[in-house]
Amino acid sequence: MAKASQPIDKKRRKPHQARAAATVAAILEGAAQVLEAGGLAAFTTNAVAERAGVSIGTLYQYFADKNALLRAIAEREMAQALTAVAAALRGESEGTVESRVRAMVRAIVNAFHGRQRARKAVVQAVLAQGLAIEMMAPVASFIAAEGAEPRRGLGQLSREQVFVLSRALMGTIRAAVLEEQPFFKSAAFEDELVRLVLSYLNGVRQLDAE
Repeated sequence: MAKASQPIDKKRRKPHQARAAATVAAILEGAAQVLEAGGLAAFTTNAVAERAGVSIGTLYQYFADKNALLRAIAEREMAQALTAVAAALRGESEGTVESRVRAMVRAIVNAFHGRQRARKAVVQAVLAQGLAIEMMAPVASFIAAEGAEPRRGLGQLSREQVFVLSRALMGTIRAAVLEEQPFFKSAAFEDELVRLVLSYLNGVRQLDAE
């Protein structure tokens, strides 16, 4: 009697071991380099595998396709940006509200380590895959957490206020990325983003005081 067929495990391998984690890191770095060199038009799994120095079979052990790669890059950069935000804010624990907001803005803008084309390609892919809301969630959660801490000085924000503020901030940054604005990493752009957040927070405080 033939044995019943076993269900196919469709789950991709997880980088539990140090060597596997290093392989995944190399693949993601290779993917970012391919995007920076040629944008989405040049972005293929074969190109990424070659740049990362791994076989195409190894790449597919961890990523189902190039969309999965793009999503992983977006998630990695967002996680790194939020880690940088948290670190900056810890350093500004006794600073002014403006210095704390500036630290947050600077960390987000500096994501992708200055790779303009890679940043644009990932944002385009995130929008095309309908992942914008999912990618926005960590920023909204971070702003909500900051607002929930009286000592932070940002003020208690409602769910609606967190939504508006996070979308206004990230929407402006996203537009600058997609439009390849030359001022993206300028001090003037940073100043205006800080002004955006502070003006909103001041407006909330004034309304609450009335």
